[in-house]
Amino acid sequence: MPLGARPVEGGVAFRLWAPARRMVHIVSDGQRHALTTDGHGYFEGVVAGMQPGSLYQLQLDEEARLYADPASRFQPEGPEGPSEVMDASAYRWTDDDWRGIEPAGQVIYEMHIGTFTPEGTYRAAAEKLAFLKEIGVTLIEMMPVNEFFGAFGWGYDGVLPFAPTRLYGRPDDLRAFIDQAHGLGIGVILDVVYNHFGLGECFEAFSPDYFTDAYANEWGRSINFDGRNAEGTRAFFAANAAAWVEDYHFDGLRLDATQALFDKSDDHIIAEIARAARAAAGQRRIYIVGENEPQAARLIRPAREGGYGLEALWNDDFHHSATAVLTGRNEAYYHDHRGMPQEFISAAKFGFLFQGQRYDWQNHGRGEPARDRAPCSFVHFLQNHDQVANSGRGLRASALTSMARLRAATALLLLGPQTPMLFQGQEFFAATPFFYFADHADPKNADMVRNGRIAFLQQFPSLRDPEIVAQMADPCDAATFQRSKLDWQEAASKPEALALHRDLLRLRREEPAFRQAERRRCVDGSVIGPSAFLLRFEAEDPWDDRLLLVNFGADLTLISLPDPLFAPPAGCQWSVRWSSEAVAYGGTGQKAIDTRKRFRLPGESALLFHPQAMEDHPMMDKAALDEWQAGVSEGG
Repeated sequence: MPLGARPVEGGVAFRLWAPARRMVHIVSDGQRHALTTDGHGYFEGVVAGMQPGSLYQLQLDEEARLYADPASRFQPEGPEGPSEVMDASAYRWTDDDWRGIEPAGQVIYEMHIGTFTPEGTYRAAAEKLAFLKEIGVTLIEMMPVNEFFGAFGWGYDGVLPFAPTRLYGRPDDLRAFIDQAHGLGIGVILDVVYNHFGLGECFEAFSPDYFTDAYANEWGRSINFDGRNAEGTRAFFAANAAAWVEDYHFDGLRLDATQALFDKSDDHIIAEIARAARAAAGQRRIYIVGENEPQAARLIRPAREGGYGLEALWNDDFHHSATAVLTGRNEAYYHDHRGMPQEFISAAKFGFLFQGQRYDWQNHGRGEPARDRAPCSFVHFLQNHDQVANSGRGLRASALTSMARLRAATALLLLGPQTPMLFQGQEFFAATPFFYFADHADPKNADMVRNGRIAFLQQFPSLRDPEIVAQMADPCDAATFQRSKLDWQEAASKPEALALHRDLLRLRREEPAFRQAERRRCVDGSVIGPSAFLLRFEAEDPWDDRLLLVNFGADLTLISLPDPLFAPPAGCQWSVRWSSEAVAYGGTGQKAIDTRKRFRLPGESALLFHPQAMEDHPMMDKAALDEWQAGVSEGG
């Protein structure tokens, strides 16, 4: 029987894990109903007369305090209020033909429901789905939505993992959002936090074995996945992963900070969670992506190779190199990234840049070999919720660099072979900031959050400036949350940015060279200047080959390139297919380029070339050639 409350004929069945307790009662409508123990820490029972919509709380032993169900499916009055019995089978789905998500071919869009729209609800967000579809988004990654304390927050400090927060709507509103997304051909995965609980949780009241002090955890007490009585904890989180997939038709999960899921057992909890989610999906293909700071490639290896079976991992390396080239800075954890051309070539070819070699920021090796993984196994991004907020003032890339350079970086992101991810509003270069925010009524907790945030950002020397510190947004102020909301009037006023993203994603979707590059390693590259490089996308048919030239520096004159990657397929020459400097994108225009001659690669730009049937220029006669070569010898 599943954990929590489940409607059955004649009443509601309950099951929970509370090995630290002798007795558990369901308290509903002023009545107490005893559950029976199986002798292994689980309490079960059926309460006649209860039904969907009934409210209940738990009494542990003879305590006066009443608790929410740890596996509550909804908390209409917040984390400390009564739990509501929900019937997951009552919603009438219309996505019977939906078959799920394949690893390749995805364009991810990270969304925070509370700030995505002014209303901050599932229903309001659903009204934007057609817009995302038109841009080219195929998969929404929803930041955590499980219940947390306060009136606003990122969601990473959740306290009841099974219950969607009442702040964004009712559970069926979430189901309707996913149902509508599937109808448009868009998948939805959920960001889940299994490495700690937020402030105010009460899980220790049910069992201290939910936690372990064997491992240090920067966000709170570590979860017990391999210690005494860990079986109940493991079952709880595996059941949670399955519930999101089964009850809400989520197409997978994004596992937060997996390096803090400590487990020395033979069957790692990450692998168990992935199996549980896949079993819940049945015939649907789901997509599980992890965040892993140490870049442990075993997470994306199949079980037969000793891996955990995830589809993809976030690649911070690409982001850090991109930030270095966009801003000219590499403070703190950007220290080992210079934004040099070879970094982008290596990222396009191999994903992670650090795959076991020394990493100076940590004075230690970082990463594991991953050169054999398919490009779609890595999620690349220019922005995400963490990195925008970590700028200190919540500034997006569009406020930190030139628009020309940002357009070039966008082309690299959206045409590169790895899976691209956009952060909400990035598709129109939103000017609104995105801060860290967390509502805490307790002044002591609020001070701890404020001071903790300042202390974390102190690793950036520039953010130690007292004037900057004085201007940092207070994460516990409702105004900080409100300022982080997208301004959708801005989207309507920026057709150039929308056209840029729309056109690039159309190229990615329609051109064989880009489709094939996600699945197999068929991209190579070369450095062609101090801040410039090329990427050659080789298709099955050479006429479908594509050549991407990116120049993050000043204008670069290309006299010749002694590099076979620049050689066009036989019988043709390279012709400009697309330019980041097109007027339609807000650029300064793109003059015609003939690669059979010397040409100038504009500064802060990206150019995409395709083969066209074209004869080479006829050779000069000897006299003309002698004169040309004499000029070359003189430095002409």
